Amino acid sequence: MTDLLDLLACPRCDKYPLEKTDDSFHCKACKIDFPLLEGLPWMFAEPQATLGEWRGRIQFSLQKLSHEVIELENELKDKTLRSLTRRRVTRYKKAIESHKRSLQKLLRPVDVQSLHGDYETYLALRTRLPADQGLNTYYANIHRDWGWGEKENKASMKQIRSVLHDHADLGTVLVLGAGAGRLAYDIHTQLECATTIAMDFNPLLLLVASAVTKGETLKLYEFPIAPLSLDDDAVLRTLSAPELAGDDFHLVFGDALRPPFPNRTFDTVVTPWLIDIITEDLPVLAARINNLLKDGGRWVNFGSLTFSSQQRTRRYSPEETKAIVGEAGFSDPYVSQATIPYMCSPASRHGRQEKVFSFSACKERDVQKPERYKALPDWLVTGKEAVPLEPSFRQQAMTTQIYSFIMSLIDGKRSIEDMAVVLGKQKLMTKEEAEPAIRSFMTKMYDDSQKQRMF
Repeated sequence: MTDLLDLLACPRCDKYPLEKTDDSFHCKACKIDFPLLEGLPWMFAEPQATLGEWRGRIQFSLQKLSHEVIELENELKDKTLRSLTRRRVTRYKKAIESHKRSLQKLLRPVDVQSLHGDYETYLALRTRLPADQGLNTYYANIHRDWGWGEKENKASMKQIRSVLHDHADLGTVLVLGAGAGRLAYDIHTQLECATTIAMDFNPLLLLVASAVTKGETLKLYEFPIAPLSLDDDAVLRTLSAPELAGDDFHLVFGDALRPPFPNRTFDTVVTPWLIDIITEDLPVLAARINNLLKDGGRWVNFGSLTFSSQQRTRRYSPEETKAIVGEAGFSDPYVSQATIPYMCSPASRHGRQEKVFSFSACKERDVQKPERYKALPDWLVTGKEAVPLEPSFRQQAMTTQIYSFIMSLIDGKRSIEDMAVVLGKQKLMTKEEAEPAIRSFMTKMYDDSQKQRMF
């Protein structure tokens, strides 16, 4: 059995081995502790700051649930509600209340009450959580992995097997972006793996994975997007794993862009539904994966290819993806593409078929290790360098000034027409131009106020 301590390195300075205490891993070079949450190492480059940010996100999510309960109670005061509607909303309110209690219990190791962290150090280390990846972003995946049955999970494993051929001996395996952990668990229990590490940055997903792979049974509500029937808008699921994962299956909190492992540690690295959503350009990510692998090690990818970068040049096609993998020191990837069901809840009308792009490629040569990932530029970090006069900054400054002025005109008395007259007098734009502009801005403000933000 491989000790997890032998596989970890400091994500700040890359030093290893770390020292283990009763409640943390310690880097002597950085003089910093990486805490254990329910026995799982919290391996972010600035652990306390990242923990503080997650605490804030979790607290906000719990507050949202409390506000939702209040809103539902107000809706139920309507005496004209149909009996079926009242029954549905009453049931839904009870589900939300139960869901909040379940989340509080599950996330107790994160210590939500301790909302503090050294954010200056956090910025200096260029590490931060992705703004679009919140606590509940992949909440439905928990139910897909451990509660909906085996159809999607078997389809995923079929794709993994399709690119491995008969080479089922995977050795020491790292699954980057493991989510709620089912694919990593299936790889570990169904294929020949000496040790498997499943890493993700979301505490809710990994704490659920930790519980079920240890043999616990959890009950959590699923909230389908398009319920099949009256009682399907909140479905209490029983979550469990088919069998124990075993002592050689490890879960680690961490950032795929700052992986806390020494070079040349793994025989296999698996990237499920990761390479097209991560912020780092694929050639750089491919080089990072190369450095994590031993000579002859294998990179296995599974998932979609929906690159969403703002730069058109980084929205890679399958052909470009294959070429990038080869340029990063790997053999020509063996590719398998198939259409499989994706996020098809048995209680929802919503679901889709996804054509996944799976490949396996072996490491043929070393490539230069990329620099440590930086989420922020130096002028933001040090505060001593000149802020660049970007064209987008100038445009945003003008927009902000106009919007601020419009917001200052809201006094509960002025209409949109009245505001347009003021903008005309200030010579910011003509009254005829101002009225549709203000209406457009106020429409966006109104729409945003109606939306529930995801954290």
